[in-house]
Amino acid sequence: MATSDAVDTAVRALSRRDRSEMDVRRILAQKGVPEAEVAAALEVLRRIGALDDARFAARSAEALASRGLGDAAILFRLEREGVPGELAAEAVAALEPECDRAAALAKTRGPTARTARWLAGRGFTPEAVEGAVRRIAERDLPELG
Repeated sequence: MATSDAVDTAVRALSRRDRSEMDVRRILAQKGVPEAEVAAALEVLRRIGALDDARFAARSAEALASRGLGDAAILFRLEREGVPGELAAEAVAALEPECDRAAALAKTRGPTARTARWLAGRGFTPEAVEGAVRRIAERDLPELG
């Protein structure tokens, strides 16, 4: 397969959705593209801006956060997609603070133990979960005594 064919294959994959470099590399390998052609195609795609792990990480982190995931879950997903750890951490750091995202979710679900378990299961830190549930409870529940 020529480099131009490898680039065409990768562009078709990227036209469906943004992908990490590792994912494009995997797709090309599955198509039987020799490693030298894969490397050349990836270089072309990087040069023209079609392949950018930092952009992929930022967009993916934002999408995952909007789906209610905490920082740990987002980092895990990004690294599973092949995003280098440093880029994944930068993308998560650019998000709205985790404690604020957790509080917004807790507000819609209520300040209950069930909400706390749900947030923890979505990858929020114990501090973010506790703070979110406590903050909502203190604001919304009448004072006793």
